[in-house]
Amino acid sequence: MDDSKKSKCPFNHGANTGSNSSVMSWWPNALNLDILHQHDTKTNPLGKDFNYRDEFKKLDLEAVKSDLKKLMTDSQDWWPADWGHYGGLMIRMAWHSAGTYRTADGRGGSNTGNQRFAPLNSWPDNVNLDKARRLLWPIKKKYGNKLSWADLMILAGNMAYESMGFKTFGFGGGREDIWHPEKDIYWGAEKNWLGKERYSNKSDEGSLENPLAAVQMGLIYVNPEGVDGNPDPLKTAQAMRVTFKRMAMNDEETVALTAGGHTVGKTHGNGDASVLGPDPEGAPIEQQGFGWHNPKGKGNAENTVTSGLEGAWTTTPNKWNNSYFYLLLNHDWEVRKSPAGAKQWEPVYMKEEDKPFDAHVPRVRRNPMMTDADMALKMDPEYRKISERFYKDPEYFAQVFARAWFKLTHRDLGPKSRYLGADVPKEDLIWQDPIPTVNYTLSESEVDDLKEKLLNCGLTPTELINTAWDSARTFRCSDFRGGANGARIRLAPQKNWEGNEPKRLEKVLSRLTEIQAGLSKKVSIADLIVLGGSAAIEKAAEKAGVKIKVPFTPGRGDATDEMTDAESFSVLEPLHDGYRNWQKKDYAVKPEEMLLDRTQLMGLTAPEMTVLIGGMRVLGTNYGGTQHGVFTENVGVLTNDFFVNLTDMGFVWEPVSDNLYNIRERKTGQVKWTATRVDLVFGSNSILRAYAEVYAQDDNKEKFVKDFVNAWVKVMNSDRFDQFQ
Repeated sequence: MDDSKKSKCPFNHGANTGSNSSVMSWWPNALNLDILHQHDTKTNPLGKDFNYRDEFKKLDLEAVKSDLKKLMTDSQDWWPADWGHYGGLMIRMAWHSAGTYRTADGRGGSNTGNQRFAPLNSWPDNVNLDKARRLLWPIKKKYGNKLSWADLMILAGNMAYESMGFKTFGFGGGREDIWHPEKDIYWGAEKNWLGKERYSNKSDEGSLENPLAAVQMGLIYVNPEGVDGNPDPLKTAQAMRVTFKRMAMNDEETVALTAGGHTVGKTHGNGDASVLGPDPEGAPIEQQGFGWHNPKGKGNAENTVTSGLEGAWTTTPNKWNNSYFYLLLNHDWEVRKSPAGAKQWEPVYMKEEDKPFDAHVPRVRRNPMMTDADMALKMDPEYRKISERFYKDPEYFAQVFARAWFKLTHRDLGPKSRYLGADVPKEDLIWQDPIPTVNYTLSESEVDDLKEKLLNCGLTPTELINTAWDSARTFRCSDFRGGANGARIRLAPQKNWEGNEPKRLEKVLSRLTEIQAGLSKKVSIADLIVLGGSAAIEKAAEKAGVKIKVPFTPGRGDATDEMTDAESFSVLEPLHDGYRNWQKKDYAVKPEEMLLDRTQLMGLTAPEMTVLIGGMRVLGTNYGGTQHGVFTENVGVLTNDFFVNLTDMGFVWEPVSDNLYNIRERKTGQVKWTATRVDLVFGSNSILRAYAEVYAQDDNKEKFVKDFVNAWVKVMNSDRFDQFQ
């Protein structure tokens, strides 16, 4: 039909599918608060009362595992299984679900089932994983709300391995699905798939931009053809070290994961990749969520095109064994091109019986192949040593791989206390950030007595509040790490972090330890830290004329050095904290944008961020005691003065430097206060100003205190998975 003859949209706004449909695109420099709406529950069709953890506990896990194992060999005509087994496809799906995790900010990973949505569902590295998820749909449909997509995808990978003869280390459920794309996760600045603009030094793989782990836009980790598509195993080894370290893996785990992932399954490149249709997010409506349609031949089976590389890694790609290292280490390999034109390594010579059979054409053997990452395991000296050991000791290889696979698929699930199901390993692993359990209780009168001791111990209210805040602010809802539980602020590396003001921290911890030693009942330092801050806030509210009790639930444990991987915790170090009006140095990113990032990681909403900033300022909690943003004459009193004075038109605001402003009285011209960008954004941004005006109102003084207390308690309890999750 001629477009000119089509009926026009009867509504003035027209269609709302264009990339520039938002009116906010008119103001590209406006502060975008969308990252804080990722916690919005309005998109969740299951309702606010739905509790996935409770539903999972009703699940017959053994029945699910049995169904998954049956699925592996139930080849479907619409997407035939390689060698009659979907194991390789399901493992790749699970790997790519978990493999997006990066340690720097804890984002990515399998925890939310975000592979179902763009951009991940349409990444070049995820070609045809839409088929894997659709194959799982009958099982998801059967078990419904008791089994999330996020858990199902990982469990399918486990059962794929087990159905091919490998014993996995275990499985923990508890991953709760999201219902809309995490579009505000930063995956890189590139505007094109497989673009590479994330290196400050193109020749240095170590200059990969933080927090990214993958080497190119749209890849999970490294380019299988080699760095920038050019085979060079030694250079690829450098890229692998950077990427896998940012996925929390060491050299041994890297070799184990690469080899274990490539022991089964195959790559697909038997055709022309240029003729593939659009990815799922851009495909025509009649394809119903499928992407990458191949119009040539069958479009699947022996005509499948995925990565463009073509072939299996081992002689028996549907069975777990040690043949990967046998082929890799005992043959010479050379670069050739796949039918799709991709660069891959193939054996110079190989006996027919060592070649795998074709995945779909009966009785025909094909050359195996290796990616540049596989060849790195042979060429890089350190990787070679590990590969040789794995080759000589298959049991050791299986053990290391089992643990590395478990770590890969569970790294972002958080502490073991969040794991659900009968298959959770009993062993405590250091990367799970273990915390000892406590068995004491505190009565209300005992809590009140402790508050009195803390308020009269010689520490200032500000010292108590800041220590509690610094202890809790490390929490990341992205991978459920950090937080006040464990009191790791006492241990390296946290006790030495600049943002924790080590001298002040040492003073506070020393006094709290003295108080603990004098108690008739053992109370953890972690609980004393939180209770001290809560007691100081209650007193500050009372000074403001509002009698309020800050809820407190004891039960936090104190971690030890032996329970703490200091290197692993280094990524949690705060480099900025808008709540305490501090940043370690000047950054290219604006302070208010860093505030939003920190707020989202802490699981807070925009209103909670607003009320916390206002309260922290009047409580005088700024780093180093600076006065920026402290818009009150009554420092230490929990009033709404920050918002009252921020919105008062009796002042004018003038820049002094990039991140410093004077606030002058209009009448006298005298500088009344100073402020940073983080302070003034609550008056300049229209959305944040709307929140600020609520708390500035005369009739909302008590609401401000109550809302501040609620937000404070949320921060203090964010890692109390035993109580509040």
